[in-house]
Amino acid sequence: MIRTDVVQPLGELLGRQAVAYGNRAALSDPGRSVTYAQLDARTASLAAGLASLGVRHGERVLLFMRNSVSLVEAHLATVRAEATAVCISAASTPDELQFFLQDSDPRVVVTDATRMPLVTQCLRDVAGGARVPVVVADGDVAQPGRHAAFEGLISAHSDTSAPDGLPLDAPAWMLYTSGTTGRPKGVLLSQRSMLWVVAAAWLPFLELSSDDVALSPLPLSHSYPLDVTLALLAAGGRTHLLERFTTPEVMAALGREQATLLLCVPTTITFLLNAVEDAGFQPDAFPALRFLLTAGAVVPAAVVQRAERRLGIPVLDAYGSTEASTAIALNGVRGGRIPGSCGVAAPGWAVRIVGPTTGRDVPVGEEGELIARGPGVMLGYHNRPTETAQTLRDGWYRTGDLARQDRNSYITISGRVKDIIIRGGENIAPAEIENVLMHHSAVVDCAVVGRPDDVYGEVPAAYVVRAPEATVTADELMSWCAGRLARFKVPASVHFIEEIQKTASGKVKRHLL
Repeated sequence: MIRTDVVQPLGELLGRQAVAYGNRAALSDPGRSVTYAQLDARTASLAAGLASLGVRHGERVLLFMRNSVSLVEAHLATVRAEATAVCISAASTPDELQFFLQDSDPRVVVTDATRMPLVTQCLRDVAGGARVPVVVADGDVAQPGRHAAFEGLISAHSDTSAPDGLPLDAPAWMLYTSGTTGRPKGVLLSQRSMLWVVAAAWLPFLELSSDDVALSPLPLSHSYPLDVTLALLAAGGRTHLLERFTTPEVMAALGREQATLLLCVPTTITFLLNAVEDAGFQPDAFPALRFLLTAGAVVPAAVVQRAERRLGIPVLDAYGSTEASTAIALNGVRGGRIPGSCGVAAPGWAVRIVGPTTGRDVPVGEEGELIARGPGVMLGYHNRPTETAQTLRDGWYRTGDLARQDRNSYITISGRVKDIIIRGGENIAPAEIENVLMHHSAVVDCAVVGRPDDVYGEVPAAYVVRAPEATVTADELMSWCAGRLARFKVPASVHFIEEIQKTASGKVKRHLL
């Protein structure tokens, strides 16, 4: 049953949950926890604090922090301040951070002590950056006149109400996704779109309740873990956040926190299984665990079968994208599941499989591009009307993914129309890596493609044409990339060739590579 009662402004939802679950823990991380009553009060105070720093309706607040309770509080407070939360990867390099600052033009930046020096450095190189206040969590404030302490801002506004006036259909989040241009695109999502997916997909399909504890080691710069966190809050449960996925930490936390669900991508399932098998764990090693939830990339049927055999619980695959506020289709805890399938479309979603070039529906069981329409579709790309028009056509979201749908409406993703590389659930645009390589003086041409990998599913492989007389090595080019790209985007290998073959219009013949 669709939980339409949760589709409401965040301030109202948090206030309702504070009354219902007051002293129960809503969020936790290895350092602290916060109850529902505290979460409501703290996010209201932080929202008022952001307003005191000049944040106004419709402006953006950049969140550049490690996974933590504070990061979730910053997400919620930004929306309660009637602004748009722009959360970026905590692993962003200086070049990437500078791009995000220029593209999003934030009114305020919220960061942690570890990343504050990088933020300060990059703001100096951005037009108007010197005027942007920085809120610092988990550390000392270096410049009291310009910087504000996260906890100090909350304390100073403990008796002040949050603005709480953002309409349900206004931009509430801007999350970046990779695009074929090589630069990430800011996807604008509303409270309605994100909470509709909570109401129609996560809550009913996963049967979430106040007894659930989700273990989340995935970055909250992605819509999938962010939306599941909203779902746990709507259910009255608890989300325990880890800074990142490490197998020892996850295994310890599964038992210590009595987690009932674990958020995964296919790669992390493999890491977990290897550790469980190496340790000789029995199927009942994690008695509270109800299921593993996976999204972000296609999970091979063999991995699902291995996990279910070893752990004795279901692996529930979900399919969606940032542009769809996470889940379009998913498997539920009840009913049949088809190996390799990501389940059926959630209520509210209309799904079609069409010819990528014709746009016409293909026969049942045949492959085509999956397009979707429903309340979860994004508002558009930030400042990119052309790309928005290309992706949203006649009300339909063109996913760029190839899929089949059987007579019982089960969907199986079979490939991609676009060239995006999915490495362990992280989307990588080849053009972004190519742009970095082409800035090296020894590179005259290059192309990047996905190479199959047993652990990550795919990894980027670079093919490079060296300048005459150049002696640059593969290791040197990988180091060059490592200094300018997030770690997961760095090519796993570099191959030197004589020529990059292209079509008459200049497009790389990637299939030859």
